[in-house]
Amino acid sequence: MSSPSTLLELEADVARDLDLTAHPRAPWLLPKTAGGLPVRDCLVIGGGQCGLAVAFALKRDKVDNILVIDRAESGREGPWVTYARMHALRSLKDQTGPDLRLPSLTYQAWHEAQFGSADFAAMVLIPKELWNDYLAWFRRITGIPVRNGITAGRITPARTDDDLPCLSVETTEGPMLARKVVLATGQEGVGGPWMPDFVTALPKHLRTHAWDAIDFSALRGKVVAVLGAGASAFDNAATALEAGATEVHLFCRRAEPMVVQPHRWLTFAGFLRHLGDMPDEWRWRFMAKILGMREGFAQGTYDRANAHPNFTMQIGRPWTGARAEGGRVVLATTRGDFTADFAICGTGVRMDPRAVPMLAGCAENVALWSDRYTPPAAEANERLASFPYLAPDFAFVEQRPGETPWIRDIHLFGIGTSMSFGPAGSSINAMSIAAPRIAAGVTRGLFAADMPRLYADLEAYDVPQVVLEESRLATA
Repeated sequence: MSSPSTLLELEADVARDLDLTAHPRAPWLLPKTAGGLPVRDCLVIGGGQCGLAVAFALKRDKVDNILVIDRAESGREGPWVTYARMHALRSLKDQTGPDLRLPSLTYQAWHEAQFGSADFAAMVLIPKELWNDYLAWFRRITGIPVRNGITAGRITPARTDDDLPCLSVETTEGPMLARKVVLATGQEGVGGPWMPDFVTALPKHLRTHAWDAIDFSALRGKVVAVLGAGASAFDNAATALEAGATEVHLFCRRAEPMVVQPHRWLTFAGFLRHLGDMPDEWRWRFMAKILGMREGFAQGTYDRANAHPNFTMQIGRPWTGARAEGGRVVLATTRGDFTADFAICGTGVRMDPRAVPMLAGCAENVALWSDRYTPPAAEANERLASFPYLAPDFAFVEQRPGETPWIRDIHLFGIGTSMSFGPAGSSINAMSIAAPRIAAGVTRGLFAADMPRLYADLEAYDVPQVVLEESRLATA
């Protein structure tokens, strides 16, 4: 069978594949209301790749009464055309993602239908803008319902008109009701971007986080200091250099930069599928090692910055303080002060449920790893201990049972899942395994709540599949 030569032909293949793999086809959920208002079976907060993958998995299980919302305008969900400043994805080009291993829905199929198989073969990594275009196509062709420009707020418990638990989510378009909520918040996690307090205290015109909107053109002719030695820090350093910065200095706290990428090691089915099933001590041991190493930077990422003669990598030189002086920023380091015109922190995120507006009504009772597991002293890590401790279905767990039981209906699919399940909610390479798993957690909860109704349906089921010939039956 020849490959599709146009996008139209590919879309015909998608429709056929979806139909051929639609079993079981039977609808099994009934619409609910609360106070006369409609209740969705699942509300997905976040319309990036994670939200789309979960929504697609739910639709495959005939959970059609769903909605995905995103605060960004259409086409700007996630990082790809906003704060992602690399040229291409770091994932291998042939990895499966939101397609959930349906061949006609893969990035490769989409790319080859438009640019040809030779172009795909010649491509080293997927350009981030093309990945963004692919996600927009994926959303359209799968029929996932997404509404943009909606910001979600506080989640509180509610009840349906038939007295089943549901959730009410405050949004900028009014309250939305759903039996299940998935926080598909990607890299934002259960917290937010983090930088040292002494950097935060600087005037805003002198510092920023790598994930913020940055006017790089304003850095032309400036000295820029970047904190961090991960891929994101290098991306921002390179972008500043390309915008005409006079000097860019990247500060690495380690004496030896991390050149190993542990996420390359863990990309095998046993780890991706089963880490979350293992005892806490092994989950902690693996993830403390992996996250403690931090994410490495690729050769191309390094070369992009290092190609500029005005780039310097300061190794073994962490920042210990900062002050504004004469319209510039003076950074205290372990090897003396360093003066720059602007500081960028490529320092990632910190977990803190209290920083998440959706969790304002339950943040103090969200169980963290520090509440459930005490590692050996040699493996202790305060940053990792602040990650949420999740149930097997990716739902939040109560720190004090009985105070907020409704949080079992809030499921997480973002970087905050890392300590419980590995890179399940923060990596394309885990998506085809992780998205169906979280969808199964959602459907399990929906089925459990509906069992009385479904059993009544079973008792009333009387559709015959055979017509008996009365004259051929002997009754005596």
